[in-house]
Formats: sequence, structure tokens, C-alpha cells
Amino acid sequence: MSVSDATRDRLRWRCRRGMKELDLLLARWMEEGWPRAGEESRLAFAWLLEQPDPDIADWLLGGARPAGAARAALIDDILHRRD
Repeated sequence: MSVSDATRDRLRWRCRRGMKELDLLLARWMEEGWPRAGEESRLAFAWLLEQPDPDIADWLLGGARPAGAARAALIDDILHRRD
């Protein structure tokens, strides 16, 4: 998936959620996960950034799972980078 620099910059900006824990997790995945991610993961990440903060926090901090295999796999990948 070819993504312009402007698109990547917009996604990086969207990683800033105002909750330090979310900011760190999302920004780390953007820096480490995005470059090697396939189209499905990139689409799932763009979808994730469109979700309300309480839902994102539930998935990344509270142990909840989003519907859909690609979305759940993305959450696992983001959490794996936390360690």
C-alpha cells in the first residue's frame, strides 16, 4: 500500500489522543509497526484512529477486543510493542 507522506503525517497526528498511555502505544506502533505492516493492518490502524478514545482505551488498556480478526490482531501487535 503506497501511502503519501501527508497521509502518514495525518495518521501520526491522529495518534495524539490526550491520554499519555494511548499516545505512547499508538505512536510506537506508527513508528515501528507501520513500515512493515501490510494493507490489512494499515487499514485496521486507520480504522482504530477513528474510534472514540474510551473504546481505544478499553482495547489497549482494559483487555476488551474489537470485532474482526484484523482489528484484534492489530491490538495484539500494538500491545506486544508495549513490552
